Amino acid sequence: MKPKKRTLIVFLTPCVFLFLFVYLFPLIMVIVTSFFNWRIGENVFFVGLANYMKGVADPNVQAACWHTMIWVILQSTIHVLLGTVLALILLPRFKGWKIFRTVCMLPNVISTAALAMVLLNVFKTDSGLLNEILRLFTGSKVDINWYFNADTAFFSVMAGWLLYPGMITILMLAAMQSVPEDILEAAKLDGATSWQINTRIVLPMVRNTLGTSVIVAATSMLKEFELIYLTTNGGPGNATLNFPLYIYKTAFTENNYGYSNALSVMLIIIGVAIVMLINKMFRMDQSDY
Repeated sequence: MKPKKRTLIVFLTPCVFLFLFVYLFPLIMVIVTSFFNWRIGENVFFVGLANYMKGVADPNVQAACWHTMIWVILQSTIHVLLGTVLALILLPRFKGWKIFRTVCMLPNVISTAALAMVLLNVFKTDSGLLNEILRLFTGSKVDINWYFNADTAFFSVMAGWLLYPGMITILMLAAMQSVPEDILEAAKLDGATSWQINTRIVLPMVRNTLGTSVIVAATSMLKEFELIYLTTNGGPGNATLNFPLYIYKTAFTENNYGYSNALSVMLIIIGVAIVMLINKMFRMDQSDY
């Protein structure tokens, strides 16, 4: 029996209002104000494409875009690869596999602030865990300032998320467990090895989930903010500056909301382009089977 129109309206109205007032109207406001010079306490006036032209020429924007794209690529490849490999390891459901799965998810359930404090203690100069381990193996004093050395800051920040693919592991594992058992049994009867089953049957049959995992990983880098802000704040210089952090600094530190909104629109365009590219690469509109 189909639900009545009145029932549909009652249940959909709150969702529509939330979408309009929490997402759509603010998005339109961001796009419109990106064409204005908007600073709190000053007159607002139309500047056309000046904010966008400034963004293209801004060296900080170029650095932030470069860093963001590198992290997107590494997150979409290494991070997803690690998560997929872990899912394949967990797929046979060996003894204690649920405990191992839970351990993989721990960094994803810890708050970002707590994780940042842990990482600050790991990469601390004088008594950090990493330097202590290096002292133990080298036998000499090691006092590398990992987060505030221009040569190491970028990769030190990246270590905070690249090697913890718990969410990707769970997504891929759920998809792999949904592959029909009769197909796998038929492959085993035909003499297929575990490598052949995984690479020629399991992975091709979870292509859409793999594409979704790549989208999740890539878009997570387009909005990464808290961990960078709490560890390096984009420094030293702009060595770890990314788009979201620079947008935040432009708005709340420099009181330049028009320019910040223009950068936000640029980031949205980049994000949409990346998602469309991944959709095309993984043929997301086609069935796995």
